[in-house]
Amino acid sequence: MISRIHSGGAFEPKIGYCRAVVAGGWIHVAGTVGPGDSVTEQCKNALDIIHTALTEAGADWKDVVRVTYMLPDRHEFEPCWPVLKDTFGAHPPAATMIECGLIDPKYRIEIEVTALAPNQN
Repeated sequence: MISRIHSGGAFEPKIGYCRAVVAGGWIHVAGTVGPGDSVTEQCKNALDIIHTALTEAGADWKDVVRVTYMLPDRHEFEPCWPVLKDTFGAHPPAATMIECGLIDPKYRIEIEVTALAPNQN
C-alpha cells in the first residue's frame, strides 16, 4: 500500500509531487525548503515541515536513516550543524551534503530524508 502526505506547499501542485510517500516500509520525504532570512532559520523551518510529515506518517527523528542536505554555498553548511545535531540527537542518520543550485535563489538549504516506517521498527 502507498500513502501520500501533502503539506500544502506552493510547489506541490505546480510540479506534481507530495511532501512524503510511505511505501514498502519506508517514508520518503521530498526535498524541503523553509522560509527565513538566514540559512539557520531556513534550516529550522525546513526541519519543522519535515517533522510534520514524519509525524503524520507515525514516525519521528529517531526513525530517519538517511538525510541529504543541498546548499548553493557549501560554506553556509557549518552554521546549520548545531541545529542538525539538536534535531537528530542520539539517533544520527547517514548524511550527505551537496553543493548545488536550488529552485529559487532565495533558498539557502534544502533537506531530504528517508525514514523507516514505524511498523518496521
